[in-house]
Amino acid sequence: MNTAKVAAAKAAMNHIVDGTIIGVGTGSTANCLIDAIGESRLQLKGAVASSEATAQRLTAIGVDVMDLNSTGTLDLYIDGADEANRDLQLIKGGGGALTREKIVANASREFICIADESKQVDVLGSFPLPVEVIPMARSFVARELLKLGCDPEYREGGVTDNGNIILDCHGFEITSPEELEQAVNNIPGVVTVGLFALRPADRLIIGKDDGSTEIL
Repeated sequence: MNTAKVAAAKAAMNHIVDGTIIGVGTGSTANCLIDAIGESRLQLKGAVASSEATAQRLTAIGVDVMDLNSTGTLDLYIDGADEANRDLQLIKGGGGALTREKIVANASREFICIADESKQVDVLGSFPLPVEVIPMARSFVARELLKLGCDPEYREGGVTDNGNIILDCHGFEITSPEELEQAVNNIPGVVTVGLFALRPADRLIIGKDDGSTEIL
């Protein structure tokens, strides 16, 4: 088990209020959070999951998985990231859940990102930027992404919970994350891009290998 991820997840537990409905993200660090919830005495009213995998994991620990359409605005969303910069702007989507993650993040008053210290970067883009695409637009979107300066790669077998495909963009050095997020999202056929810059995290909890944490 990754000590840094577990430390970040346990630190996030301090921000969860008993009896509330929270949003829960997808990935290995989010799984550490779910495990921590399961081991605690916390009694959630329910949770909104950002993926089918997260929904199954929450159900397994006895948390009622709810539909965002019925919950309204959430007080809190907790999720991991593939990269995070000093402005708490993120690259997400390595696990393929970027669209639902972005929806839940935007539907929440507070977004706490939990990550190990290896995810902190000065400039986003070393991690390939995921883009969820409607299948019929795959080639067109790839050509448009090339024009933006990256090398898009089709993720083999990467079908999302929404039935779409993912293009992973290599070679970006993202110095203007908000502008790039808008530019990619404006390409017809793109569902969303895994840049969380227009709606960054409100708080970043960094777990370290010695079990300590830092909050930004």
